[in-house]
Amino acid sequence: MLLSSITKKFGVKFSDLWGRGSDSEEEQKSYRDSKPPDLDNLWRQFKERLNKLFGRGGGGEGGGDPSTAGIGVAAVLLFLISGSVWLVSGTFIVQEGQVGVVMTFGKHTETKIPGISWRWPYPIQSHEIVNVSQVRTVEVGYRSSVKDKQPKEALMLTNDENIIDIQFAVQYRLKNASDWVFNNRNQEDMVRQVAETAIREVVGKSKMDFVLYEGRDKIAADVNKLMQNVFDQYRSGVQITNVTMQGVQPPEQVQAAFDDAVKAGQDRERQKNEGQAYANDVIPKARGAASRLIQEAEAYRARVIANAEGDAARFKQVLAEYQKAPVVTRDRMYLETMQHIFTRTTKLMVDAKGGNKLLYLPLDKLMVKTASEGEAAKPAASAAPAAEAQPAAPAVAPAAPAAVPASAPPSQRARESRGRESR
Repeated sequence: MLLSSITKKFGVKFSDLWGRGSDSEEEQKSYRDSKPPDLDNLWRQFKERLNKLFGRGGGGEGGGDPSTAGIGVAAVLLFLISGSVWLVSGTFIVQEGQVGVVMTFGKHTETKIPGISWRWPYPIQSHEIVNVSQVRTVEVGYRSSVKDKQPKEALMLTNDENIIDIQFAVQYRLKNASDWVFNNRNQEDMVRQVAETAIREVVGKSKMDFVLYEGRDKIAADVNKLMQNVFDQYRSGVQITNVTMQGVQPPEQVQAAFDDAVKAGQDRERQKNEGQAYANDVIPKARGAASRLIQEAEAYRARVIANAEGDAARFKQVLAEYQKAPVVTRDRMYLETMQHIFTRTTKLMVDAKGGNKLLYLPLDKLMVKTASEGEAAKPAASAAPAAEAQPAAPAVAPAAPAAVPASAPPSQRARESRGRESR
């Protein structure tokens, strides 16, 4: 199309350029009748038309150098083709999930959305395709596998002056393609350095036990927040999506000693728990026993005080009566005392004056024993048949006082009768 417009502008046809056309019908007829065509004549006509095209005179000696005219035509054609190719080279395609950053003489001027786009070709403009939907990952402390450690990145110092080995991964997306391209020289290395700086700051403010056990999630969240603040300040165009703690442990050189210390700490906690459990079992019992003893002592004191007060009050009453009738009060006190004593002791009757060595049986004990055996026999008698329900005779009958032998002297029999009468 470009060549057609040029030939139309100068009034030249393609057939004229190649010697296959003429302004008159006679010439066309002569060309058709000539067999074979005259090559020299064709070449001469071609040069004449080229001279016309570039404003020169007709052929002949004054018509100019034929080689120079051919070079000029070739140069024009080459220029036109090269210009077309150069313009077409500015076309590029942006895939879905990507953006095209267009730069004019190295300065960002436009961002292309997904689709077919065009820019001025190099060196006027250039472009760079940036994937903004891809989730990128940076590993700190290891590469590809946790076993492939990077000690310079993984070893960190905690607040309690302990060294700890940490491996973690940072996942991020791009939220601004132009900031990502122009504000960072080495983007991935920049993200790794910011992640390492953030984790060292957070770990440096924490205790070793907190980092190893219960504080992993909190440390990851703090690192995420701190990294995002740094990226926003640097205008790096990075959006952090996740921080994952891959491994947190003491250095390998002291791993065995650290395991022993952890086991010792666990044993200490276990023994403390056992001691606390024992204390929780013994202390309440001891407190209960102490409270019981205190209450018993209080009750004993109250009882003793009450008895003492009652005895004192009774003594005062007896004293008042004694002052009124001393003899009667004294005899009464003696009788009450003897009655109190004899009702609580076993009594044996001995005739010491008559010289009789015969002892009377303890009738009170025998009567108590007989009564207890009778009460024990009642349940058995109620369960026995009616034919066997007759009351049994007492096992031991009350013994009568031993009779005085008939061969005893009269004086002895008299003393015995007087003793019975006195009783």
